[in-house]
Order: sequence, then C-alpha cells, then structure tokens
Amino acid sequence: MTATLFVRVSRLTAGLVLAVSTLAACSFGPPPPDQAGQPPRLPTPSTSSSSDQDDSQVAVDVVAKGLAVPWGLAFLPDGTALVTERDSHRLLKIGPATDSASPDADPSAGTGQPSADPSQGTDGMVVTPVQTLTGITNGGGDGGDGGLLGIAVSPKYQTDQTVYIYYTTDKDNRIASLKLGGTPKPLVTGIPAGASDNGGSLGFGPDGMLYATTGDAGNPAAAADPKSLAGKILRMTPDGKPAPGNPTSGSLVYASGLRDPEGLAWDPGKHLYVTDLGNTSWDEVDQIQPGKDYGWPTVEGTGDNPKYADPVVQLKPSEAGCAGLADSGNSLVAGCLTGTRLYLIQLTDAGGTLGAPDPLLDKAYGRLRTVATAPDGSIWVTTSNKDGQGTPTTDDDRILRMVLSDSGVGLS
Repeated sequence: MTATLFVRVSRLTAGLVLAVSTLAACSFGPPPPDQAGQPPRLPTPSTSSSSDQDDSQVAVDVVAKGLAVPWGLAFLPDGTALVTERDSHRLLKIGPATDSASPDADPSAGTGQPSADPSQGTDGMVVTPVQTLTGITNGGGDGGDGGLLGIAVSPKYQTDQTVYIYYTTDKDNRIASLKLGGTPKPLVTGIPAGASDNGGSLGFGPDGMLYATTGDAGNPAAAADPKSLAGKILRMTPDGKPAPGNPTSGSLVYASGLRDPEGLAWDPGKHLYVTDLGNTSWDEVDQIQPGKDYGWPTVEGTGDNPKYADPVVQLKPSEAGCAGLADSGNSLVAGCLTGTRLYLIQLTDAGGTLGAPDPLLDKAYGRLRTVATAPDGSIWVTTSNKDGQGTPTTDDDRILRMVLSDSGVGLS
C-alpha cells in the first residue's frame, strides 16, 4: 500500500472539497445504496490531527499506476471504475482486490487475472484488462491526440450491460455502444478527426440523453458551421439518434462554437458545463445552453458581441489547459494539463460562479486530465504525463483518489 499524501489547503478550498465528499456523517464511508448501486468497500486514508485551525488536509491515494495515458473514466453500478487508455486502445477495470477477475478480460493482455505490470493497482485495488479495441488510430499519425477517448456507462447498465465509447479511426471520430468484451457498434460516425482538437468526452445527462463533446479537428471554421459535427456539443438518444428537443429538429447539434471541449459535468440544478481548451488567449469553462454559439473561432474568452455566449470562467492557457470536469455538489473540479493542477470552482444555485477558481495539487502529480466523482463521493483524477507533453515518473501514468479532512469529515 502506498503512503497517503496530505496537502494543506485554504479554508475556501476546504469548503469546496467538502462538497466533493457529499457525505452526511463525519466519517468517511460509502453512502447508502441508491439507483446507481452499492459502492465498493474502498480503503480509508488515515491521518494525524493538525494543530492549525485555519488549514484542512486533502488526502490523495494512488489507486493505479503504470498506465498509458488514461483518458476516459466512468463507474459501473457496483462502483468498479472503467478506464480507457488513449494510445494503447485498452479498456481497463479498476476495483477492490477482493473482486474476481473479469470474465471478459483480454486474452492478449494476459491470463485475465488482475494485472501487476505495467498496470498496477495500489491501496487494495487491482487493474484488470478487459479488452484491446482494434481499428483505432490517434489521428494525423502516431502523435495525434485522438485514440480511445471518452467512456460513459448506460443509466440502465444493470439491464442492458452497455457502455459507450468515443474513438478515432483513420477516417473520423465515432461514438459506439459496447458490451464489455464485445465489438463496438457505431452509432454516430463522420465526426471530423485530426491530429489535434478531437474533443472526446461522453456523459449521460439528467434527462437520460447521451452528450458528447467534439473538437474542431484543426479546422476552426467547422466549429461555427451548423452542418459540421466538429466543435460542438452533441445530444442524442442512447441509440445515437438526435434527441427530442434539440435546437434544430433532426440534428445532433446542441451547442456550437467550441475549439476543443474535453470535459462535461452537470450541477445539482441540472446546468451543463464544459471545459474548452483555447488557442492562445483563454481557456474556458462554459455553461452550455441549447442553441448557443460560444464564439470560436471569432472570440476566445469574454467578448462584447451578444451573438456569442460568454464563459462562466476564463483562464490563461499557461495556467490551465483544463480538460476534465466533475461536479462536486456546490462546485466544479477541473483537471488541468498545462497548469498541472486542479481548479475548484464554486457555483451559485443559478449556475454562476462565486469568486476566483482555487488551485489544488499544483505541480504535485504533473499533468492532470480526467476528473470523475466516484459513487462513494471521492474524486478520482487521471494523470497524463505519458502523452508526449509531460515528464513521466516511474509510476506514471496514475489514477488518484482524493478526499478531504476538515474536522474529521472525509477521513476516519
């Protein structure tokens, strides 16, 4: 078991991360079962008390290491994590060591038993290869940022056993449904692909519809073209058809004018947010509203043109490069690549923001990409130091699990 890292954070940050925990009692543990299923029994970090009453502690455990650019992260109803590796095109399961090996484990990745090398689990968790998907490329050659990207779990997984993946081929980006261990069934094809700016996140909204983020694929004009699926937020039924109530009947397009959106999350008020990586001026966190144009390529950040929707947060690219995004109750948690940190963004009930984003884990783990809220209320974060732009350590890439101690909340 690896040691738990404790990071002191400000009282403002403490309040934000407390929302992440979403725990009713003052001790860490899984909440009661709900429609998502019973969370797994995960190890609980331990700590000594602090004498500084103005500080709180964020406990960070490494639950997996030795991965190859983990990109997508989602949870099955039993709390097991599903992770995609962008470059290897592998799909992995991460769960408690007491779990049996997946019956769908990829024979080419080993015997189907929990892997020990190079993908290692720590702190009572094991990493099990499920399958390696074929027909996937990275877009524009080996150095592209496409590949096996986002993943989402069907809200009806317990009955339909289906997950959804976003991936790049030598012709396009695609969204497909998948039974674990089986062959992907393409639902949406023809999403423009390129060496960069492929977008790639997937998520089911409170309305039961599947949402996808697409990048401009290196062609900025496509983001403003209503006939192109590039630079958009797409909204569809679980079978890949345009969702009822979309701004244009018969179209998948829900919002446009985005450069490279790579994260999406909903707050308790059902407001949708995305992170959008800018070019040179500003990175954005946008609250997405149907039919709105978010300005790219005409505008980066806040503008003075009423035709375009302004972001709720704009950040300097050198301090951000935020890709992943998760909801934590009263705040958003953004994972940032270039900025090598998390940003915690406090929200109002109306979907606005309170104060400036608060940085956390600055430079502690290198490039941070995907952020997801686990069924037990903890926050899971993937590093992306093997993506060709980072400086990997011997443990990279890693998946982190984060909880907070503040007067005992979040820790035993």
